[in-house]
Amino acid sequence: MKLTVFGATGGIGQEIVQQALAAGHEVTAVVRDPARLTVTGERLSVVRSDLSDPESLRPAVAGRDAVLSGLGARRRADAGIAATLTRSVLRAMEAADTRRLLVVSAAPVGPTPEDSPLVDRLGGKLIGALLKDIYTDLTAMEAELASSATDWTSVRPPRLQNKPLTGVYRTVVGGFPRAGRFAGRADVAHAMLAMVDDPATVKQGVGVAY
Repeated sequence: MKLTVFGATGGIGQEIVQQALAAGHEVTAVVRDPARLTVTGERLSVVRSDLSDPESLRPAVAGRDAVLSGLGARRRADAGIAATLTRSVLRAMEAADTRRLLVVSAAPVGPTPEDSPLVDRLGGKLIGALLKDIYTDLTAMEAELASSATDWTSVRPPRLQNKPLTGVYRTVVGGFPRAGRFAGRADVAHAMLAMVDDPATVKQGVGVAY
């Protein structure tokens, strides 16, 4: 497949690029600072962009089988960029008639399983309050997805970890795995790549966790 990856210098983004190349896909990585992208490969093309102009992004998404995005705030001060930058990506995709888009969101944006342990429900509310600005941003991003013409999927992991790829995780379309408290960045990337051609995940939020 021909894939474009936004946020390719982030923890999940770099994993997407690396795993996609290992699987034999052609990858275009769109980054602000190419020096921060440590992944290399014969099938990798790197495009530098600040993502502010949708028209400048159009060549990077035209003719792609799918676009995957790890864009999002890394700290509270960056809250707002997920919705703003995703809006640029969506406009570029719509102009290029590219349909498939998968983005990273977060578990608190989606529904909490009714049978979740009390500690998980209380913990989710606490984290949601502490990181309210970030989750408000992600909620706005998902609203942009819902109003777009793309075949989108919002991937919602809980607390992220840096750990090797396990391939052992649970996914729930339209919900979240019960008592799922952690997910490795490598496994989230793996799940996103697996969802690219899964029609059941189109226009859905998908919870991913161990």
